[in-house]
Amino acid sequence: MSSSLFRKKTVAGLLEEMAGENRLRRVLGPVHLTSLGVGAVIGTGIFVLTGAAAHDKAGPALMLSFVVAGIACIFAALCYAEFASMVPVAGSAYTYAYATLGELFAWIIGWDLILEYAVSAGTVAVGASGYFQDLLGLLGINLPKAISGAPFDYDPSMGGFSSTGSLIDLPAVVITGIVTVILVVGIKQSASFNTAMVILKVAIVLFVIGVGVFYINPANWKPFAPFGLTGISFFGKTAAGQHDAGGQPLGMLAGSAIIFFSYIGFDSVSTHSEEARRPQRDVPLAIITSLVICTVLYIVVSAVLTGMVPYNQLDISAPVSKAFKHVGLGWAQFLISFGALAGITSVVLVTMLSQARIFLAMARDGLLPRGFFGAIHERFRTPWKSTILTGVFVAFVTAFLPLRILAQLVNIGTLMAFVMVCAAVLIMRKTNPEAKRPFRVPMVPLIPILGILICLLLMFSLPPENWLRLVVWLVLGFAIYFGYGRRHSLMASANTRVDQEPVVPASISISSRTE
Repeated sequence: MSSSLFRKKTVAGLLEEMAGENRLRRVLGPVHLTSLGVGAVIGTGIFVLTGAAAHDKAGPALMLSFVVAGIACIFAALCYAEFASMVPVAGSAYTYAYATLGELFAWIIGWDLILEYAVSAGTVAVGASGYFQDLLGLLGINLPKAISGAPFDYDPSMGGFSSTGSLIDLPAVVITGIVTVILVVGIKQSASFNTAMVILKVAIVLFVIGVGVFYINPANWKPFAPFGLTGISFFGKTAAGQHDAGGQPLGMLAGSAIIFFSYIGFDSVSTHSEEARRPQRDVPLAIITSLVICTVLYIVVSAVLTGMVPYNQLDISAPVSKAFKHVGLGWAQFLISFGALAGITSVVLVTMLSQARIFLAMARDGLLPRGFFGAIHERFRTPWKSTILTGVFVAFVTAFLPLRILAQLVNIGTLMAFVMVCAAVLIMRKTNPEAKRPFRVPMVPLIPILGILICLLLMFSLPPENWLRLVVWLVLGFAIYFGYGRRHSLMASANTRVDQEPVVPASISISSRTE
């Protein structure tokens, strides 16, 4: 049994999958791929989480929090880029784990990615809802309290949950539904829509920086680190730094662990390797380029916001637009809210887009039912059933869970995936040193090891409840794997070649030509 749990795909076998007919269309060039990365990264991180992280965790030291999180992501991004150039197929870290760590670890990371992308999309949709309501408020329209947010939220001053007086976040549900329809229509249309949204929101971010810099009051940066520069805890026990009334760590590193969510997105580029025209070149380039662009913008925007408004007065739901209102620039509030809404919506699109591709990769391997999760729409050539399922799940979590809880749940799953990818690079360099690597991680083993250590540090800086949620999710995943996946895995057969069976009826084929 143990040998079957750790059976691996070969790099040659993964590349052979590319020759099959059931492939996604190669329609994405470097600009589309980079915009997908930027589209996923720039959004809730700048427009929403800056307020919550500065207010609750780090103060003006949030600037350093973004630096630490960015460094961790750079290490992980280099590892992702090496695998994406070696194995340009759908599946991202799931596929990489299958080739290096074996089927069980591939399932764990795939199941982990499902949690990451789905809950990430929910978190972002909640952020979009905040700016949508801010926009309506500027027009003199106020939604009823009952449909304006989650029914509860976490109060750091009390160290526990409190009622909000709302019943459901209806705007977030509607936004999720619109994005789901766009995704079912097709990847090319989705990518073009996303590119337009990226251009708009980058323009808004540059506007925030260009105008906001003239309203910075350096006195607002003092004290620079009101909660300290640490904030490390091990399963609820504070190891370094302060903690709030509920025992959650405070400080710059604790801020990094929270805003790490902001960087989720660069890895989504690798889930679209199969749809890239020249994946060996374009995917690594898009991953690194999008990450560098976004890191610089995050640091500058956090400096501007905490300079414009004292950190403890930043708004939680719409910090950027409210910061401009705070300094008397009410005319800019409408422009920023509109751009933020469009930008955040594009993040929902990219994360839900990536979610369906993870389902597709796992279904091809037989770990999930191929008839449902591997079904490709005859006309649109998209994994439509899994896309709709993702939309339903995301709509549910956006309706009833607050942003603080959603963001933390996403972070621990993402950090775990990054640790596995960094470890997989070390393993592959030993087990398959002769494999063709169009892009190579520099300074191995130093870079992967540093990536592992920093990601683990941030994982331990998260509140302990996140470990419990992660364990519950993994236990559920194990039940599905041992109850279905292990017995239906295509790797279970004597012939270890994958993709033996079509994931759609034989009469339906997917063109692999470049358009």
